[in-house]
Amino acid sequence: MNNEAVRKSNIIYWASGIVSICGIIFEVLFGALGSYILGDGVTQYTLTISLFLTGMGIGASLSEKVMKNLILAFVWIEFSVGLIGGFSSFMMFGITAFAPTGTDAFFLYFITLLIGALTGFELPILIRKANDIGVQLNRSTARVLFSDYAGGLIGGLLFAFLLRPQFGLVKSAFLVGCINIIVALVVVWLFRHEIRDVGIHAFFGVLFLLVLIIGIFFGEEAAFSFEQKIYKDPIMHMEESNYQKIILTEDHNTNDVRLYLNGSLQFSSADEYRYHELLVHPAMAYTENPKNVLILGGGDGIAAKEVLKYDEVETITLVDLDPAVVELSNTNHLILQLNEGSLENEKVEVINTDAFEFLENSEELYDVMIVDLPDPNDESLNKLYTWEFYSLLRNHLSPDGAVMIQATSPVFATEVYWTISETIASTGLYTENFHADIPSFGNWGFVMASREEIHAEELSIEAPTKFLTNQLLPSLTYFGKDEDSEIETESGEIVELKPNTLIDPHLIGIYEKSWENY
Repeated sequence: MNNEAVRKSNIIYWASGIVSICGIIFEVLFGALGSYILGDGVTQYTLTISLFLTGMGIGASLSEKVMKNLILAFVWIEFSVGLIGGFSSFMMFGITAFAPTGTDAFFLYFITLLIGALTGFELPILIRKANDIGVQLNRSTARVLFSDYAGGLIGGLLFAFLLRPQFGLVKSAFLVGCINIIVALVVVWLFRHEIRDVGIHAFFGVLFLLVLIIGIFFGEEAAFSFEQKIYKDPIMHMEESNYQKIILTEDHNTNDVRLYLNGSLQFSSADEYRYHELLVHPAMAYTENPKNVLILGGGDGIAAKEVLKYDEVETITLVDLDPAVVELSNTNHLILQLNEGSLENEKVEVINTDAFEFLENSEELYDVMIVDLPDPNDESLNKLYTWEFYSLLRNHLSPDGAVMIQATSPVFATEVYWTISETIASTGLYTENFHADIPSFGNWGFVMASREEIHAEELSIEAPTKFLTNQLLPSLTYFGKDEDSEIETESGEIVELKPNTLIDPHLIGIYEKSWENY
């Protein structure tokens, strides 16, 4: 090949790598969008990856119909990827806020398939163009594919460690769309002698780029207004941490403060005391001398505030995965009014790590353990509701200690609640079941466990409370016919409850089925 052919082939390889970076970023971005808005991250990532790859196959098949003007075809594919992908997150939030239920899922899966098809269309065209320039087919294919695969790794790392944490889902999409348009404009310039009416194509490229740049500066603000429609009250704080989207709202008329993580309500200041008092005080009352307390989750600090009501407590170890939640709870005045600065108390040690890993690596025994973790709606959370996890809890429990575990709603998710209870009991611990009405949540369930039998009527709560009384507590262990452990199928058969394990994580499927109508 002459020098001109070498230069052009190198341009094609670089273009292939860069558009591959953009493609993989869009692919994982769609998975993150689905996980945040639709829930169940494993299912959403599985669907988006599958649809994206299927789209690539469709695009590759259709590319054989392009017989001429290969460079121009590539340019307009990039224009399309840039515009559609750039507006994808923005449109997803808008559709979620205003369109009928289910439209957002259809839109996400359709746009994933479409961007996948456009990405699959690109590579065969680049390979054929490199071959036309004079590169042998086997060499052009190998080099374009190498650029594509290497770009895929770079794209994944960029999204995970730079784009998502620093720019968020909306701005990241616009930024990546700009890169697609810039690549197309560079190719237009470098191959301008092969393109007819090159000025027209360049004009549209610049126009599309300007639209996306406007999106970078103003799209997130508009998307914020879309997201506000999803929440009942004004959003006072919003951030996207490395682990989740954090939303704090406040009703200025009632002063009701609510914390949402990935769209799921964590507490309402109007009734959080009903939840946290039942979560903390029965286990504390059961234990004769609760000196050493472990809280798993509870990064808002409200459970820690309840534990600090006991003077005999010497140390509280609070393990929460997300430092952003802890930071917010230590600095935001709305949450500080609720937790009373508990996380800054000298008795409290905050550790930001995974609860499962913490228990695996710890050798400490605890008198009381409070498990205040999100519901088991994906694989990463499911492991915190397994026999293996509850066995670790048992191994770290002092002989006369107690554990209290939030266990979702026995009304809305009856089989989920009793499966959690069965899983805890399968470790050899004795269990007692509690539930109470939390207006912002509905009827909510808890499972208390210890090495000895638990008698709720013998528990005496001495700490100050707003909801719990010693007379009330035993009544919270009784369940109605439609929420007790004898769950009937439509045919009248009793459902056999099985412990949830890492090998057989069936709780996720039960959870999805239970909550699909709520």
